[in-house]
Amino acid sequence: MAATPDLDTPRLASPDLLRSVFRRHAAGVAVITAQGGGNPVGFTATSLSSVSAEPPLLSFGIGTGASSWPVISETDHVGVHILGDHQQELAATFARSGADRFGAPTGWREGPEGVPLLDDVLAWLVCRIVARVPAGDHRIVLAEVLLGDSTGAGRPLLYHQGRFNGLRD
Repeated sequence: MAATPDLDTPRLASPDLLRSVFRRHAAGVAVITAQGGGNPVGFTATSLSSVSAEPPLLSFGIGTGASSWPVISETDHVGVHILGDHQQELAATFARSGADRFGAPTGWREGPEGVPLLDDVLAWLVCRIVARVPAGDHRIVLAEVLLGDSTGAGRPLLYHQGRFNGLRD
């Protein structure tokens, strides 16, 4: 077994170390949406995680400096959208600061509980927020799944090494 050179040069914990390690971790791509003050908000998330089957709970992280945070901090409901590999541009739009995320060409409609639902996704959920847990400069949002649809067609979009990618066979 060959030794990995990187193991010989450990680095102290830092934001840069954490980012460099997680760039090597492929993650599914989701968009979280909410309605606040009559305006939809949303952001791209790679921190989505299943928490519990009974009751059905999920979690995601959001920075307290994010433009969507003021709405997420107050709203009762969010939409969670699993993106397909055909939605790289949509993921980039919702990740870009200052972008008109809900303008053309983004297709969406108002869903249950007033949550903005994106078109053509692999799956979506409407969830009720049950907790916002402080975690450094972020909050971990716990949400209970109320309803959804998992029948979208396609393959999942992944985020790896700072880029959006599809799965390879």
